[in-house]
Amino acid sequence: MEKFVRLTATACPLTVPNLNTDQILPARYLKWPRSKGLGTVLFQDLRFDADGKEKADFPLNRPAFKGAKILLGGRNFGGGSSREAAVYAIYDSGIRCVVAPSFGDIFAQNSVKNGLLAAIASEEDIAPFAAAVTADPARTITVDLEQQTITSGNLQCKFAIEPVSRNQLLNGWDDIDLTESRRAEIDAFRARDQQERPWAMPPAR
Repeated sequence: MEKFVRLTATACPLTVPNLNTDQILPARYLKWPRSKGLGTVLFQDLRFDADGKEKADFPLNRPAFKGAKILLGGRNFGGGSSREAAVYAIYDSGIRCVVAPSFGDIFAQNSVKNGLLAAIASEEDIAPFAAAVTADPARTITVDLEQQTITSGNLQCKFAIEPVSRNQLLNGWDDIDLTESRRAEIDAFRARDQQERPWAMPPAR
């Protein structure tokens, strides 16, 4: 998994509350293999009308925001059904960080497992950044996971993330890597347990 330490990039404001996983990736695309390009159908039903034409008022359809790697979201981003493919779609579209006041629990868990930073900041802290990039889409934002800060010019705020998730992203660890990082402790426990409970060990063949 790719590490996330520090990112400086343009950002797209999409501060609509309660954007759920079905809106992020409609259910009909769950049959697609990831290799088909889930990023191409991100927010499909919000971005396009019934005739398949782009909705000009949807932020990600604006040319200035199409290369954004940071998404400024609203509260309860990624709520709804458990759908890891929704995270695939976001990541595969090029977005590496979503900043929002809150996230669906399963969405946040799926994010860290796939290298996507789900950074929690208050609506009051996000609003000035959203206003700034709306006025100037070329303006960049820096997200620093080590310092847990978001900065852009004279704007700065802190964000929250669960410590284990932070550690995984900084190191590029999936769950197996996280377990392996404690190999020495696991081996020590096994050795001690074999001494204390020899009767619990299966007989040697």
